[in-house]
Amino acid sequence: MEHALSPATLSALRRPRPYPAVSVLTPTHRREPDSTQDRVRLRNVVTEAKKQLETDPSVTRERRVDVAEQLDRALAEIDLTHTEDGLVIFAAPGEHQVWSLPRPVPERVVLSDTFLTRNLVSARAAERLFWVLSVSADRVTLWNGGPGRVTEARTGGFPLVRSRENFDAERMERIGDLPSTFRDEGTRHFLRDAETAMARLLRENPRPLYVTGEQAALSLLDEFGGVTRDAVHVPHGGLTHATPDTVWQAVRPLLDEEARRDTNAVARELDSARGHRTFAAGVDEVWQNAREGRVRLLAVEENYRVTVRDDGDHLTPAASGDLDARDDIVDEIVEQCLETGAEVRFVPDGTLGEAEGIAGVLRY
Repeated sequence: MEHALSPATLSALRRPRPYPAVSVLTPTHRREPDSTQDRVRLRNVVTEAKKQLETDPSVTRERRVDVAEQLDRALAEIDLTHTEDGLVIFAAPGEHQVWSLPRPVPERVVLSDTFLTRNLVSARAAERLFWVLSVSADRVTLWNGGPGRVTEARTGGFPLVRSRENFDAERMERIGDLPSTFRDEGTRHFLRDAETAMARLLRENPRPLYVTGEQAALSLLDEFGGVTRDAVHVPHGGLTHATPDTVWQAVRPLLDEEARRDTNAVARELDSARGHRTFAAGVDEVWQNAREGRVRLLAVEENYRVTVRDDGDHLTPAASGDLDARDDIVDEIVEQCLETGAEVRFVPDGTLGEAEGIAGVLRY
């Protein structure tokens, strides 16, 4: 199952497909007893997708068989013991993908000539993804960071491991010669290669970057003057071979403090917008401004979800399952705002007060 959505991957998912491009969405659960129904629910929604393929007169038999096989392959790849809060299956002639999301999704089947990506976009915007680069004189490890976790990332050439033929890091540490290790020309070349690889990865998949290591290693990276110098430095050695939880605990205090600062900054911008009459609040008002491209900053409480019906002029509250109800309107607003260049921030529940879960700063 896929978890990390890069801009390049999103662009590839959005390109048109031969009809039918099938999107299957279903909520999942991390824990029992709710998770016990996930397998049945998943099979039922895939069965519904196949039924829609069967009854769609514009789908040829050849393509129907192809896409049904892709759905079966996707189903076989899913391990429900490691699910998060939502699951998305994409299937089209000759291809399929499965995405696990840390945000709930509505149960839904859509046949179109493109995949339904707004739930992925919303999940990515909410995740606050980041990179952690752990450096030492003989190994550089990359960690993929998200809400409440890091995992080792084997991408972009990482981990980088230095040959030990003419280098003994353990001996250097035993004799207390670690600072001079980082003045060694071979070490400088090794870490410069890591800097170059990280710069390349950030161009393809930009995220905030944290760099951990001994102070001597961080000082050397400062000298290079590249992306690692501009990153947040965490003077903590020994993390190139550490467990993911150890790395998470090392960076967590910085992440928590940055999240607090970000939330306070958003609150200040919203207060200023009220005074300048460039403030929108509530799902209906924000949706109308989002469609007109007027939203400059969108603030959404992390667990805010609402089901609505669009009557043409306004959004009105609706019960989930009602005819024409839209369960994922918040995700639609997030994607629409991102499409028009708005900044999207997810804030803790209760932050927005009377704005009822969603608010925006308008361009005009």
